[in-house]
Amino acid sequence: MLRKISSWREVPQLGLGIKAAALILATIFLFIQDLTIIFNDALQSETTSHLLAIPILFAYLIYRKRKMLRAVAPIESTNTPKSIRNIPLICGIILSTTAILLYWYGSYTFTPIEHHLLTLPIFVAGLTLILFNSQTLRQLVFPIALLAFLVPPPSEILYAVGSTLSVISAEASNAIIKAFGIPSTITPEYGNPTIIITRPDGAQLNFTVDIACSGIYGLMGFLLFAVFIAYIIRDKLWKKLVLIVLGLPLIYLLNIIRITIILAIGYYYGEQLALQIFHLIGGWILIFFGTLLLLAISEKILKTQLFNRPNNKCPHNNRQQTSDEIFCLNCGKMLKPKSIKIQKVDAAKIAVIAVSIILLNYLQAPVFALTQTTPIIVTNTSSGQQVSTEILPQISGYNLYFWYRDTEFEAKAKQDMSLIYLYEPLNETEDYIWVTIEISATRSNLHRWEACLVTWPLSKGYQPRVNQIELKDIQLIQNPPIIGRYFVFQYKATNLTQAILYWYENAWFTVNLTTMQKYVKISVITYPETLEELPEIENRMLSVAKEIVNYWQPIKLWSQITMIIAQNGAHLAAINSAILIAIIGIHVFENKKQAKANTTAYQKLSRIHQQTVDVIKEMETKKIPPTLSNIEATCKEKTRVTKNQLLKRLTELERIGIIKRSIINVNDEPVLAWKTYLQTKY
Repeated sequence: MLRKISSWREVPQLGLGIKAAALILATIFLFIQDLTIIFNDALQSETTSHLLAIPILFAYLIYRKRKMLRAVAPIESTNTPKSIRNIPLICGIILSTTAILLYWYGSYTFTPIEHHLLTLPIFVAGLTLILFNSQTLRQLVFPIALLAFLVPPPSEILYAVGSTLSVISAEASNAIIKAFGIPSTITPEYGNPTIIITRPDGAQLNFTVDIACSGIYGLMGFLLFAVFIAYIIRDKLWKKLVLIVLGLPLIYLLNIIRITIILAIGYYYGEQLALQIFHLIGGWILIFFGTLLLLAISEKILKTQLFNRPNNKCPHNNRQQTSDEIFCLNCGKMLKPKSIKIQKVDAAKIAVIAVSIILLNYLQAPVFALTQTTPIIVTNTSSGQQVSTEILPQISGYNLYFWYRDTEFEAKAKQDMSLIYLYEPLNETEDYIWVTIEISATRSNLHRWEACLVTWPLSKGYQPRVNQIELKDIQLIQNPPIIGRYFVFQYKATNLTQAILYWYENAWFTVNLTTMQKYVKISVITYPETLEELPEIENRMLSVAKEIVNYWQPIKLWSQITMIIAQNGAHLAAINSAILIAIIGIHVFENKKQAKANTTAYQKLSRIHQQTVDVIKEMETKKIPPTLSNIEATCKEKTRVTKNQLLKRLTELERIGIIKRSIINVNDEPVLAWKTYLQTKY
């Protein structure tokens, strides 16, 4: 039995697989709610559809770096000085803890999912240090950083950039079709630019270039691919930057061509075919062609290299080489990966991580508050569609009425329902309170009030039709914490003041006897007659909002410790960050101290040993891999030396600590080389 267990532990790369599985599963279980929301949005919304490519790109990067990861993952810190041996582990614990603190703090804000996903790369980096080592994290820096693209782009940025692009796209496309003799004009109306084409039969075709047509969604997706391509090519940094700089106007030019083609089709063949082509040539088609063009530019113009060129083969016949060697001492090539055995300390780490994730999932609250009630919204009857008022509570001092369903807004916002209710006060001196309930299958279709009324017009180059008076976040209930946004503004044309208190939830609904889970935006709205009564109005709206939240009965309550941590998460994370910076400072100081001691030892070396160190330092400066064969070739230019003599010198210098064996990355191939540990100037 013991023999079987021993052979099981020695299965090649089993330990690496177990550690990698622990990292992946811990991340998924902690962020499962957020990942479910954003990928559900990506499947149904063009705004974030590019997010679907991130797991594929991430997997490819891991595959591409598989050899490097198999080489550096087994590296142990047993030869590292005790004073800094456990620094990577400590830094990993601090990073993971910081990510969790910021995650909980994000749950206490009005925009939890954005805060949560910003902590995802930090958490993955921390777990990598805990389960592996700093060399592994160094190889995974870019794939982990790529996860930052999962953060949904703020609507303010989308409006600002998208509106500018829509104007430029409309003007450019209009100029092109005019050059080809197609009569067209642009209507400079408030809102999106509209191109009006007069067809040969005299009919007019209106094509509105809104944010969806501006190319902003394709631009975001293409930026992801451009950064990805720039990273994987084998060439100099300036060429990578040139690719990114060229890529963005390239995709935008393709979008202008797309709009121009659609306008020409509409002119010659009618609006119906033009709309079909518009949906066919969508953002992903643009990204596909843009990526192909970028690759062509990279290869033909910049002469970059995408894949490895075959290296000269080494016979691996060095007499010093033994069958147990992982790397060839001659060329530095990895002969066979070292297996990772799961030690007791590794098992303890995985167990602690598993227990911590289970505890965190038990303690943390949902991204959006879930409700217990399943109100009936719409029922089809013989007399027509009936909308129930059971979705809202009966509040003392008010009569509740269903007012109407805004189907026009539903179509524009791509929502399932937009219902308007009225709380009529029994006291005639009080203001009416309106409640709107917007229901959607995706979170991204529930837009923020301030973005629609203020940010969007400003991004179009127009002054908003309203003056913002107040904008702040208000906590509706303590546990679980539901944060609402209070927005007060005044219409410029009429001086009418409007106050809105709105928040987001996630609830189950019954529509025509069918139960479904949806995202909800609930807005409590009133129209104060004077600004002086705003404090009283705010209290009244807050009271109604709390009645609604309590009526919907959030399922999960937070523990007291979770509440305290979430409220103070930002401060605790700042303390953690300060500790992390201090530890890194100590690590840098110790390395410099050791480098200084090595420099002193270097001065006492024999001339021939100093020459060997100088050769390695020179090769490092020239970016030449200091492998045994490369060092030998360089040394022979200065003095005659055999390979065995050189290997003996390197071993002696390594024993002193002036140089060390190091695994370097040569086009994602692990190569064993020697690295100097001296002061920069010696």
